[in-house]
Amino acid sequence: MTPDSLHVRTDVRPQPPKDSAPGPRRRLRTALRPGAGRQHHAGPVTYILLTVAALVSLFPLYWTMVAASSDNTRVSQAPPPFLPGPHLLENLGKAWQDAALGKAMINSFIVAGVIALSTVLFATLAGFAFAKLRFKGRNILLMLVIGTMMVPPQLSVVPLFMMMTDLGWGQKLPAVIFPTLVSAVGVFFMRQYLSEALPDELVEAGRVDGAHSLRIFWSIVLPIARPPMAVLFMITFVHAWNDFFWPFIVLDMTNPTVPVALTQLSAGYIRDQSLIMAGAFLGTLPLLAMFIVFGRQIVGGIMQGAVKG
Repeated sequence: MTPDSLHVRTDVRPQPPKDSAPGPRRRLRTALRPGAGRQHHAGPVTYILLTVAALVSLFPLYWTMVAASSDNTRVSQAPPPFLPGPHLLENLGKAWQDAALGKAMINSFIVAGVIALSTVLFATLAGFAFAKLRFKGRNILLMLVIGTMMVPPQLSVVPLFMMMTDLGWGQKLPAVIFPTLVSAVGVFFMRQYLSEALPDELVEAGRVDGAHSLRIFWSIVLPIARPPMAVLFMITFVHAWNDFFWPFIVLDMTNPTVPVALTQLSAGYIRDQSLIMAGAFLGTLPLLAMFIVFGRQIVGGIMQGAVKG
């Protein structure tokens, strides 16, 4: 061989394999390509549908305000009014006085607040036990809890009323609070969430560190279960505030909740529809105020739980 045949070209650059990852220049060209990285914004059809849905949802509240601001003659006409009238403050004041809504509001806040707090606490405890603790008869107990959802509440009215009377709670708020301190729906809701969102490794790590079940519940379960607890509290509070059937049976007009007190507005021979709507509007305002104040935290908790799940 001659020295010329052994000459190796050193100016030839090695070519990257075809299946290698794209380099920085190729990624930069891809990023600068027209349309790359563009966010998809909602179109006009989406905004139109959302606007229609919002208007349909708000129309009952708007109609309640319109009827509350008119007189009984105007509300009974055909077609009914669609614009607010001049009697809103007058009807609100009369409804507040005739139905004694001041005391009824306090009673409803006590009843709904205690029921919502106890339901969140007990449902979270039971949901954690059914989801992560291992004990005999767990599945049977869970099926019994779920089975209570199939029993109509009207079947338990007579024995429950007799029990409240024997305890001396007739016509008192504890008769409304204690039968609904926890709900099967709340237990099942928290159990389903904790089964997915709470890893078994965290519970086992707490066991290894020497923590008992209540310590694990306080330090590990509660921070993870905060989003569904907020949702369950809001749903339970609204349901307890609007509950009419059982409070109407066990309470009287001297110690009513808001739905029971509103029945006084329709007790006359001629019902004043504008006055009834004014009372209903007053009974809805606390719920609206609560959602306005805590709505962002509740929605944020739902989104946080969705991301974690």
